[in-house]
Amino acid sequence: MKDKLKKLADERPPVTGKETQMDYLKLYNLETYLFDTVSSAFQKNGRLNAFDFFCIVIWKANRAKSKVALKMLLKDVKGRKDLDAIAKDLTSQIHDAKSREERMKVLIRDGGFRLPMASAILTVLYPNDFTIYDVRVCNVLGNYHKVQTKKPFDDLWRGYEEFLDAVKKAAPEGLSLRDKDRYLWGKSFANDLVEDIETLFQKDEEEADPPVRIPAVS
Repeated sequence: MKDKLKKLADERPPVTGKETQMDYLKLYNLETYLFDTVSSAFQKNGRLNAFDFFCIVIWKANRAKSKVALKMLLKDVKGRKDLDAIAKDLTSQIHDAKSREERMKVLIRDGGFRLPMASAILTVLYPNDFTIYDVRVCNVLGNYHKVQTKKPFDDLWRGYEEFLDAVKKAAPEGLSLRDKDRYLWGKSFANDLVEDIETLFQKDEEEADPPVRIPAVS
């Protein structure tokens, strides 16, 4: 995969223009940067550049960033070797979509994203309408683990809608949708840690740890 990305990067036209000024301190708390800065920028501009788009990808699953980049390059109908242009076009399509379902469809059916990543992207862009499909939250709910494998898209969308409704009902009333997700994620984290301490961290070495979002740092 790295060889493919290197080849594509070598073919990419040179970047021109001055470096954008940035307050790097904001990036230390990536979740806050995403929901305070990136979400607002998307609502204002109707699109995201590659830097902000991949901040979402890294926050959800850092290990996936190369796969996501290669997928975007290979699926670009214009054959471009420019992730910034591709990210802007992709997020513009999301912005222009007329419904929540159509926005998800842009990422999953057209873009080839899987539900966990697609829902994370949409949660940052529309935090009042979407929540992250996450294995930790599925564990707390005791259900919905197979939603991401449903086909066709209509079945996956119905499964996601059921998952979203379950998230709203499982967390305390009065919380925003974003905080309901955080609450359930935190509950899963606490449950796992208590179990690990009680078992002296003797997990089966072959058991893969679930994906972990980079938490906010206060």
